[in-house]
Amino acid sequence: MAFTPLHDRVLVERVESDEKTAGGLIIPESAKEKPAEGIVIAVGAGAKDEDGDRISMDVKEGDKILFGKWSGTEVTVDGKELLIMKESDIMGIIA
Repeated sequence: MAFTPLHDRVLVERVESDEKTAGGLIIPESAKEKPAEGIVIAVGAGAKDEDGDRISMDVKEGDKILFGKWSGTEVTVDGKELLIMKESDIMGIIA
């Protein structure tokens, strides 16, 4: 199924974090926090300003991003657990 977000929304796939701490301790599944990094899967066309002109999106498909801990809404698309969020929920692009 093809999914295209509307307006200034972005579809994101979470990137799983390491299972070990810097000291080498293994983190059990129940203690792990959901990662706040992801890969942009799809982007909308952008919001419209007061004059009806499109505001271009700053992120594009394939960008690795950092977002807030409670950002987005979890959705399932083609059997994958993904997030859909507004572009304003994204804190930055990871180079």
